[in-house]
Amino acid sequence: MNFANVRLILAREIRDQLRDRRTLFMIAVLPILLYPLLGMSLLQVSQFMQEQKTRVLVVGTPRLTGFPPLFEGNRFAEGGSSQLLELQFAPDEPSGSRDAADLRAEADRLVRAGQFDAALYFPPDFAARLGEFRAALHMTTPLKKSSSAHRGASSPPPGEPAKARPMEIPSPEIICNTANDKSQIAFVRLHGILGRWMERVGEDNLVKSGLPVVAARPFLVHCNDVSDVEHREASMWAKVLPILLLIWAMTGAFYPAVDLCAGEKERGTLETLLCSPAGRSEIAVGKLAAIMLFSVATVVLNLVSVGVTGWFVASKLPGFGMPPMAALAAVCIALPPIAALFSALCLALAAFARSTKEGQYYLMPLLLITMPLVVLPMSPGVELNLGNSLIPITGIVLLLRAVLEGHWWHAMQYTPAVTLVTLLACLLSIRWAVEQFNSESVLFRTSERWSPGLWLRRLFLDRPRTPTFGAAVGCGLLILLINFFLSLSHGMPGGFGDFARMVLIVQLGAILVPTLALTLLLTRSPGKSLGLTRPVRWSAVPAAMLLAAALHPTASLLQRLVQHLYPVSDSVLPAFQKLQKMFHDANLWPLLLLIAVVPAICEELAFRGFILRGFCRSGRVGRAIVLSAILFGVTHGILQQSLIASLLGVLLGWLAVQSGSILPGVAFHMVHNGLLTLNGRIVLGDVPLLRRLVTPIEGGGMTFQWPAVAIGALLAALVVMWFARFAEDCNRDPQKKVFVPGEPSICVGATSEAVACAAVVEH
Repeated sequence: MNFANVRLILAREIRDQLRDRRTLFMIAVLPILLYPLLGMSLLQVSQFMQEQKTRVLVVGTPRLTGFPPLFEGNRFAEGGSSQLLELQFAPDEPSGSRDAADLRAEADRLVRAGQFDAALYFPPDFAARLGEFRAALHMTTPLKKSSSAHRGASSPPPGEPAKARPMEIPSPEIICNTANDKSQIAFVRLHGILGRWMERVGEDNLVKSGLPVVAARPFLVHCNDVSDVEHREASMWAKVLPILLLIWAMTGAFYPAVDLCAGEKERGTLETLLCSPAGRSEIAVGKLAAIMLFSVATVVLNLVSVGVTGWFVASKLPGFGMPPMAALAAVCIALPPIAALFSALCLALAAFARSTKEGQYYLMPLLLITMPLVVLPMSPGVELNLGNSLIPITGIVLLLRAVLEGHWWHAMQYTPAVTLVTLLACLLSIRWAVEQFNSESVLFRTSERWSPGLWLRRLFLDRPRTPTFGAAVGCGLLILLINFFLSLSHGMPGGFGDFARMVLIVQLGAILVPTLALTLLLTRSPGKSLGLTRPVRWSAVPAAMLLAAALHPTASLLQRLVQHLYPVSDSVLPAFQKLQKMFHDANLWPLLLLIAVVPAICEELAFRGFILRGFCRSGRVGRAIVLSAILFGVTHGILQQSLIASLLGVLLGWLAVQSGSILPGVAFHMVHNGLLTLNGRIVLGDVPLLRRLVTPIEGGGMTFQWPAVAIGALLAALVVMWFARFAEDCNRDPQKKVFVPGEPSICVGATSEAVACAAVVEH
């Protein structure tokens, strides 16, 4: 790569962007003006955010004598929030003219009609029963009973219980409308006032009964905050600043990327740039550097604007201060890789877009994919650990939050993992962006009118032999959508019959039926589209079964590792234990049919058949395998299962490509799931040799020791090497020809990946 050309392209793109007034306004002017204007607006709006009074109707006002007062005139006796309650007392009706039920129904009607925000209803005998309760409590107090005995008063006969507790007092009722915000506020205020008044009545009852008030509250709980002022003031920044940083970096990279790629397509200047001596990779890297520069500038200007606004406005608020300077330095260190990641993603999307308008549409999908990873760290239970640090973007947010909170040592422990994952994501994104520029079918995509009739004609009448890339994407999304709704429609199985019904509905209804329907509708060769072809060698089927058995110890170790990184939630653990017990008690052969045979056939037909062959139309066999594996993993609803399924999906896709058929993958899938099912039923005897390889589990099952894992991994490596020879046998090149089984020879003008894809698609 000639970096002089990259530097020239970088200077050209920066110069072009600086001439664009819209870009300058979005990157430089808007961040400087936005936050001061936002602060001024908040100060102005705060004048309208004062607490408003709420109207309350009081029905059946009790006449309390000898108790702490609840009302004083036409308001509550206590101050505070009671000043925000505007009371209106219902007139006392003559005795017998209206019963209590009518009064309460009238209060309900008035609150529902919105004439009052809430109503406070007292039962007719509330005051009298409250007085009876105090009198009975006074007579049953131990101090009073002992003094009465000294005066010669009669005491209850031996064995006769003391006077029983008086009947329950009819409770006051707050009538509110939860569909109305003001009514909810009135309820909270009334509930607090009545609660405090009830405490005062209880204290007064203790005093009248001869007991000290402290008897009800023998001790108080004090809070000792050990955090220092600096970390406490920066705690709010730790929750907000990392998220804002990622959003700024994304938006700062997106609009320049759209203008530098899709905008040049519209202006017709992209062809001139491609005719220059600079290579495609140099052009892509130069544009990427320019987009990164604008992304970093956007973040820096936003940080400066927020800092200045916070210094003058937000710092005046109690408990709020500026983040420490060391934390800001850590943010600056994390900024370049974040900007590189989002710049590469935006560049690839912008290069794919036909026009500026289409490129702007891609911002929403990018936000929908990124925002869950950004918002995930805001959950209370999500903290910085090894498992979360391996999640792209989420690990960055958690690491920055730990640094801003002052937990430097904790953050340094996981910095290598976060750095490695971020750099890997950057490299993959940059490679994707460069590949977009190396593809002429992407660079020279032009806007076209869409005709529903023509599209349907091409879809159903001009069907290809095997599925297209778009058909594979549609099939994968359709499977995910149906599986999502089916998973919500059924709950936890109550028995083996419910479990069998659930598995069959998911496997047949969500996976097999959509795949077969799209195969018949969109392709002319169903057998080749589903991978139901003869393997290059029939020995690949038993070899795949041997590979599954050899990898079983490694898969078990991987499963324990994933569960260690991402532990199963305590709320879900009882359901897993119930399923394990149900599997242990069920008949073996029906269980193997449901867990091993049915998923192996249905999932391989869908993901290594239709979807993999559609993805191979892109000409990149590695990407096709990874994409199909990701879809295969996401179909499994449980996170731990999805991670393992994605890794196994890569191996299954590779087996399908090497053998030219899904049959070895079906055999591998059956053996793998079957061994996982049998593992929980095996009871080992006291054999010394076996104890060196496996460790029995109480109740059945076993875990593999390192010697068993190493032996299995070595045997699996030998089988993989044997499968790798398929490429040599199927793509021989003795006379500048490539031989694809069952097809005419093809000239070797394409890359090896394209040849392998052609073998998969056509064979």
